[in-house]
Amino acid sequence: MRAYLPARADAPGRVPQATPLNRKGILGYNSGMHPHAIGVAAVVSAVVVLPARAQDVAPDFVLPHGLEAKVWASTPQLFNPTNIDVDARGRIWVTEGVNYRETYKQQNALKHPEGDRIVILEDTDGDGVADSSKVFAQDRDLICPLGIAVIGDKVIVSCSPHLIVYTDANCDDVPDKKEILLTGFGGFDHDHGLHSVVGGLDGRWYFNVGNMGPHDVTDKSGWRLHSGSCYVYGNNGNTGNRKSDDGRVWTGGIPMRIDPDGTNLKPLAHNFRNSYETPIDSFGDIWQSDNDDDGNQGCRLAWVMEGGNYGFFSQDGTRTWRTDQRPGQNTQAAHWHSDDPGVMPPGDITGAGGPTGVVVYEGGLLPEDYVGAVLNCDTGRNRVWMHMPKPSGAGFTFDRGDFIAAKIADDAAGEEARKFRPSDIAIGTDGAVYVSDWYDPTTGGHNIRDKHGAGRILRIAPKGDQTKAPKIDLSTTDGQLAVLNSPAINVRHVAANKLAEKRDSQTIERLQAMAASDDAVQRARAMWVLARCGDAGAAAVEGMLESDNPRTRLVAFRALRSVDHHVLDLAKQLADDPSPAVRREVAIALRDVSLEKCEDALVKLAKGYDGKDRFYLEAFGIACDGKEAAIYPVLLEQLGNADSLKWSESFAGIAWRLHPTQAIDALAARAASAGLSAAARAQALSALAFIHDERAARAMSSLARSATDDVRPLAEWWIAHRVSNDWKEFAAARHHVSPDPAKSDPSNLARLEEDRNQFLDESAAKRSRDAAARRLADDPKGAKFLLALAAEGKFPKGFTDTVADRLHKSGDLTVRAMASEYFPRQGAGGAPLPPIKELAAMKGDAARGRAVFFGNTAGCAKCHQFNGEGKNVGPDLSAIRTKFGRPELLDSILNPSAAIAFGYEAWIVKTKHNDVYSGFILADSAENFVLKDSSGEQRTIPAKDIALRKRQTISVMPDNVALGLNAQELADLAEFLQTAPVQAAP
Repeated sequence: MRAYLPARADAPGRVPQATPLNRKGILGYNSGMHPHAIGVAAVVSAVVVLPARAQDVAPDFVLPHGLEAKVWASTPQLFNPTNIDVDARGRIWVTEGVNYRETYKQQNALKHPEGDRIVILEDTDGDGVADSSKVFAQDRDLICPLGIAVIGDKVIVSCSPHLIVYTDANCDDVPDKKEILLTGFGGFDHDHGLHSVVGGLDGRWYFNVGNMGPHDVTDKSGWRLHSGSCYVYGNNGNTGNRKSDDGRVWTGGIPMRIDPDGTNLKPLAHNFRNSYETPIDSFGDIWQSDNDDDGNQGCRLAWVMEGGNYGFFSQDGTRTWRTDQRPGQNTQAAHWHSDDPGVMPPGDITGAGGPTGVVVYEGGLLPEDYVGAVLNCDTGRNRVWMHMPKPSGAGFTFDRGDFIAAKIADDAAGEEARKFRPSDIAIGTDGAVYVSDWYDPTTGGHNIRDKHGAGRILRIAPKGDQTKAPKIDLSTTDGQLAVLNSPAINVRHVAANKLAEKRDSQTIERLQAMAASDDAVQRARAMWVLARCGDAGAAAVEGMLESDNPRTRLVAFRALRSVDHHVLDLAKQLADDPSPAVRREVAIALRDVSLEKCEDALVKLAKGYDGKDRFYLEAFGIACDGKEAAIYPVLLEQLGNADSLKWSESFAGIAWRLHPTQAIDALAARAASAGLSAAARAQALSALAFIHDERAARAMSSLARSATDDVRPLAEWWIAHRVSNDWKEFAAARHHVSPDPAKSDPSNLARLEEDRNQFLDESAAKRSRDAAARRLADDPKGAKFLLALAAEGKFPKGFTDTVADRLHKSGDLTVRAMASEYFPRQGAGGAPLPPIKELAAMKGDAARGRAVFFGNTAGCAKCHQFNGEGKNVGPDLSAIRTKFGRPELLDSILNPSAAIAFGYEAWIVKTKHNDVYSGFILADSAENFVLKDSSGEQRTIPAKDIALRKRQTISVMPDNVALGLNAQELADLAEFLQTAPVQAAP
């Protein structure tokens, strides 16, 4: 084993609980409840003093030329680091996740019974390695906290359902006060919960939450966020189409901001899947990484536009992307709904992986070329990406490469590659880059498989660098101006706040001088603070709107908007600015302005659309939110044409984005026109599909009978799709509903009903009830009826042995898998399997493994795809080798229920008519419930007909007893899945 965890020998065999903190000879110990620590279950002020071990681990990584990576801290100084931040003294604060998913597996079986910890790490002697580890707090409210921010004397910890603020007023590293600032976030003990806070130069706090809803949060001013998402339904109230106090539907993962006192909570965008952080750069741009559904090659880095919908669920949050995937639409476009009006471009798609922490590098030790780089941790790919944003119209494109990546000899990632699971990244006050590494063979999920709870922090800097954390002075104007340019985001946030409080002429003059700097980053920082310095400061920033530099104008408008300084007047002034990025900001600012006050500005903005810039078009659509019907006739008169076939490309795009009811006839004519391109016809069809009106359904029904080959099948699909959601009440759509194939055989249904009645008849003879039970177990629908009885606790006693073996041998994979939860079984036939360690060491054959994957015995391809082959039911396994090593992969095959992929939880649904279904939830609304079963078929069930819905705790993937593989077949299968797919020749 390479030099991965140099301290592991000091902490063998188990995760420490509270007691190992006072191991004799390792640390000086001073513990106990501080007299002013309010609400903290256990606070420990303990210092771990360890020998310096600044191992150079650069040989283990691919690094940019001239940089080195060294271990700055490691276990037992910290365990399972989930998030890090840097304070004004250059110390690194860590939230630990030792208790990660323990509540999921067994309540009250925590590895840290007193809760998880917040740890402070420090290099006290300046030799480039942490030699002090101090526990700031250990709290029962901390069950795998996912975020930490140190802002002055406040330590803000994100741990669903709470956003917690600890105050250390006397700076003795012991909390004097604990306040739950906000509560009600979903995602308790879950990756998809509440994530870390960062401080903006506008004085506000920015953070986000993943899609593990519901999120029902009321801020200190009484404003309520009431959002849901499409996963994990049932008894927790997590539904789509929930409106917050602004009247809008916010769904999925949501970035938001709040004032430090807990007031003015504001969602900034929505419909991400699971984004870990919202770093905001000095220009006011916000960046987020995002996870895809496992295996769908769609992870991404996105620029966050205020008001934007980022497309993971349907726009109302009731349906997953799989439900809405159009014929011929590729997975990535479907995954992020990026072909839908009202959805932002997806961003920089990085493929398979598991993104976590993000930071923007804006200066410090690294060369100038790194300034502006967005550094994005990807635990699933064992690397930190470096995205370099490039302004493009109203949005951005990206150049992407590796900042640091585990060194892999070839594309078949072995165990060594999985020794780097970067959970977070931060820039120190010294300008170096610090990366926390939560080592786990399977990068989270629903289980920890590294039982040591090991972790480390790497320091990345130019080779030979010995820069120490600078002494910071926040008590004077000189010191504050210097700290405003600190590389550490939350440190400069504190300096900005202190400068903004002064508002004296001398401070304003010095900020103006900084705002005139040739350094764009320093100039932007000064502008944000100036805007907060009263009327005089805001007036100075307003003058910068005349700059020849579009980025200066952009920041000036953003900064003035943040303090509500003449926003409408300035928006009207800038509505025809030469820069599409400036006009984009104007559009965003007009969202909640009435049409009477901004009509002229909207027309100017519409004239600025070039027909191609999707970022700009979405910004314009946000400006018209709630005003579409009123502004459309105005735009048609000034920019359009009474003959829709003569529309310009730009006006056609505007009509598609706004899709008002007045455009139905024009859009139908365009969709039917043989004189337009196929793309223009498809655009018109999709615009019609998003109009909630009977006439749109009738137009689509007519187009479904078109003689044009590219129009007819797509129109058929749209009308059949919409009948289960937006057009369900329209007669023109209802006649397209197809009968449920599961109900197509009346004689079979009658036989099943007779068997059900016979089996449940307690007065019948045991022999006849046994026979009925066996017939039910042999039929997939009958078997699901038996499983539903067991799920309800109503399965008759004495008949378990009658059906158990038949259920475990069912031809339906879902039945075989779910049977494990309710019916005991015998071990697999043949010789017992060796331990996983021995299985992993067996030599496998990829060709034989391919035969296992696509053969009938295991039936892997009935649910999974590999390199485009197989069924798209469960996660795509083409890139599983980048996430799991051979032992972890085998463990997942043998124990599939230990870590069910989020979104692939199995459900049993029983109707009032005794029909039983099972599968993954694709959509859940007040009207319809949609499941995808093990065959890949979608089942739409009216919500009013459902008598039982129950989430299963086991995976729908059968374990090896059900798969029936021997040891060699398992080794062959693992070899196949650990081998990179062969790409077809172009």
